This record gives sequence, structure tokens and C-alpha cells, in this order.
Amino acid sequence: MSENSQVSPGRSKSPLRYIVMAVVAGVIACTGYFAFGGQQRVPDATFTLLSGQKISTSTDLKGKVYLINFWATDCETCMKEMPAMVDTYNRFKGRGLEFVAVAMKYDAPMYVTNYAQTRNLPFKVAMDDGSAAKQFGNVQLTPTTFVVDKDGKILKRYVGEPTFSELDALLDKALNAA
Repeated sequence: MSENSQVSPGRSKSPLRYIVMAVVAGVIACTGYFAFGGQQRVPDATFTLLSGQKISTSTDLKGKVYLINFWATDCETCMKEMPAMVDTYNRFKGRGLEFVAVAMKYDAPMYVTNYAQTRNLPFKVAMDDGSAAKQFGNVQLTPTTFVVDKDGKILKRYVGEPTFSELDALLDKALNAA
């Protein structure tokens, strides 16, 4: 080896160094995720109900267990899950469950109103102006449902139709703790 081609001690050019650094970073990230239970706090969001009334996660829903369900009238999975969502709400509302079905920004208000009225949806229905979906992690896929506990922690985010037996167990546990 010539003088110019020598690698100084402690300065390895091996890709192994980068692999080790990536693994360490991954372990730190996973440790942090599991140390906090992967739970995030619910964002401070305000929803405009079909009635025009506004409700907020930071005031009106504070201290309550609730579901936020982003949906659309042109979403087949949303239409398929909605009767089960109604059943879930009806089973748990007596124990304090709140529910806000948030129609996506692109959904026509007249379609949302018609659907809510003809199906006699028993929970709050809101129209999103795009801000709520953005605050909840830029929701783009429907249905997306968030389960929030009384402390404002997101317990679960379902993208697509939830497994209702799992959702029931999660709600039961959260409501028992409330």
C-alpha cells in the first residue's frame, strides 16, 4: 500500500458501519414507540355538524371515550360498515360512547345529509372542510376510524372496516376505565 492510500485508524470505509448505525437508530425508534405504547394524543380539531353546530375534541369531547369515523357516501366499504357502526354505537352509547362520523371534503353535503336522514344515523354527522382530515394525519383513505380514550389518547386507528369484535373489546376496556 502506498502512503496516500492508507486508511487512518478509526476511520473505516466499510458499509458495515452504516448498517450498525441504522440498526441502532431502529432499536432506539422501536424502544421509544413501545415505551409510549404507540399512542398519540388526539389533535385539537373542530367539526361542523350537519346542523351547523361546532364541536371540538379539546372541549366538547374532552374526558369522553369516542370514535371519529372519516367516511364518504361514494365509498363502498363505508356503506358496508355503517350499519355495524350504528350497532356498535347503540350498544355502547348508554355507557358514554360518543361518535362523530366525518364526511370527507369532496363529499357533496346534500348526499351526506340525505344519507344521514334516510338511515336515521343516531350519532353526530359532520362535514369536513379538509382541516380535520389533515389534523388526523392527512386521512385520505375511507373509512378511517380513530378510537380515542377519556385522556385524549388515540388507542387505535383502523383503515378500512374494523374487526368489530376487536373494536367492541377495545371500547369495553376504554369505557370501563372511564
